[in-house]
Amino acid sequence: METKGGYLISRIKQLGGRRFDRMLDEAGIEAFNGAQGRILYVLWQEDGVTISQLSSRTSLANTTLTSMLDRMEQSGLVTREASPKDRRALLIRLTDAARALQADYERISQQMNELYYEGFTEDEVRQLEGYLTRILANLEGGK
Repeated sequence: METKGGYLISRIKQLGGRRFDRMLDEAGIEAFNGAQGRILYVLWQEDGVTISQLSSRTSLANTTLTSMLDRMEQSGLVTREASPKDRRALLIRLTDAARALQADYERISQQMNELYYEGFTEDEVRQLEGYLTRILANLEGGK
């Protein structure tokens, strides 16, 4: 059986990323791009995490993440501080400026969700997300 799942997911990611960046731009949100939004999203859920935790939760390589964090720090979105529990570890924390972007980001994310699922029933959305979750688990398990 010939399958196209990987290709389709790749195209959805590519086109979705472009659309998301355009929506951010149209909304006047220039503080970050879609990939930086993933970092902010993780930090909005739990502020003060290590780079390795961010890497795991965003699926960004440590080297990519480090350079992105450098830019985000220069833009005043995040700070790095020594962990009180482990002096070797740095914790990434949001600034007030980054916290102020959360409502706009969530609004644009909701618009993206509406675009993704336009014409889908609730049951179809649950099924699709169940399948995607299984694919993600397969990939995370190294299968």
